[in-house]
Amino acid sequence: MLVGERMSKPVITISPEMPIPDVLSLMKKEHIRRAPVVKKGKLIGIVSDKDLLNASPSPATTLSIWEINYLVSKITVEEVMTKNVMTVDESTPIEQAARIMADNKIGGLPVMRNGKVIGIITETDLFKIFLELMGAREMGVRVTALIDDQPGQLAKITEAIAAQKGNFVAFGQFTGDDPSTRMLTFKVKNVELETLKKALKPVVKKLIDIRA
Repeated sequence: MLVGERMSKPVITISPEMPIPDVLSLMKKEHIRRAPVVKKGKLIGIVSDKDLLNASPSPATTLSIWEINYLVSKITVEEVMTKNVMTVDESTPIEQAARIMADNKIGGLPVMRNGKVIGIITETDLFKIFLELMGAREMGVRVTALIDDQPGQLAKITEAIAAQKGNFVAFGQFTGDDPSTRMLTFKVKNVELETLKKALKPVVKKLIDIRA
């Protein structure tokens, strides 16, 4: 899966001259929390709702509401945006984009094509992918099991499920308790819980959780 397949598009961009209140209003209307800043077709920054809100006076200020509104209206996006923007190409694998976001503690990456912004991949897009990966919106029996990290272990599980005429609707593999194990979480349909439990016990190291 590549970023271009799951990015939010068309992307909403803003100009560096826009006043903070206007951008906050736009973000609220469009239900977004960040937007690339573009000038003459070129990406020059990115701004989040947090950046905009942090530019407002402290609640402890002695300024009147009229003075606050006046001062905030004079602040533009260019003054609060992040200028050194991390970006990805539309052909970037989705897990690489997720790693960049996690490692740098950022909530979104503009997606580029030939120097132009064509979309944005955000933490919300990644959450949607996670929901699909885990089959959160599909019915079935959900299993979490620990297996030895050795060749042939997954084949044993799939063969055991196939023998019961079960069908995978979701499958995820994660690190186990130590380097010698892997944790699996998957969802299967067309098999009763007890039947599946009985079929899996001989082929996994530990059946951690199973539920309908």
